Amino acid sequence: MLPWIESHTIPLGPIQLQTWGTFVAAGILIGSYISARRAKAKGLDEKHIWDMLFWVIVSSFVGARLFHVLFYDLGHYLQRPWDAIDPRLPGFAMWGGFLGAAIAFILLVRIKKLDFLRYADASVWGIPWGIMIGRIGCFLIHDHPGTLSHSLLAVRYPDGQGRHDLGLYLSLSGLVMGLIFLVLNRKDRRAGFYLGTWIAVEAFTRLWLDFYRLVDVKYFGLTPTQWLTFPALTVGLYLVATKGGWSHGLKDSRESEDHD
Repeated sequence: MLPWIESHTIPLGPIQLQTWGTFVAAGILIGSYISARRAKAKGLDEKHIWDMLFWVIVSSFVGARLFHVLFYDLGHYLQRPWDAIDPRLPGFAMWGGFLGAAIAFILLVRIKKLDFLRYADASVWGIPWGIMIGRIGCFLIHDHPGTLSHSLLAVRYPDGQGRHDLGLYLSLSGLVMGLIFLVLNRKDRRAGFYLGTWIAVEAFTRLWLDFYRLVDVKYFGLTPTQWLTFPALTVGLYLVATKGGWSHGLKDSRESEDHD
């Protein structure tokens, strides 16, 4: 069982940095850098990744907030609507963030006339590493406590009981997904394969881990995020099944042309 480690602020001289926000910001920057490097390695213009970053991030936070407001605590926000736009208050659903980011990305790719699947593959390459780093912040503030457990990865909470800690598990899932990408990268894949792999694995992970949440809103026995994982799994598995083969031949070389 793991010991209790807690941090809410990081002292930096006279400045006190918020632990969660610092790790999330670091995860976004490092994940974006990895995505840009991946784009360059695949013959794409990494400038497009950086150009789209601001709007994708803004849309992800809006989506995360909106999803939380609508599906996790609507009663509270109907009574106190201004809380919905107060960035100081907690309440961000990560899968709502994914939806917001996806909408912004799709619109920007269409505006810029880019190859959607190739740029999407490059973009998702950095997401697992960003999640790994960002979720360390969740683990350190313990904002996702889980059910009781005596497993090796359980955390001994201040009351002496061992619990699943979803922040830790989600950070580890990011690490595992990043390593899976590295293994799969030994073979050239058709555009869309990494997008599908990430969607499918992330959806399955959240479908599974949400059963360990201590307290969460549920509809017919499942959390809002779990319901969203079903269509996500369908899309992800479809892309994996259709894009999982070797990338070769004239057809694939034509598909790999950059259309910007």
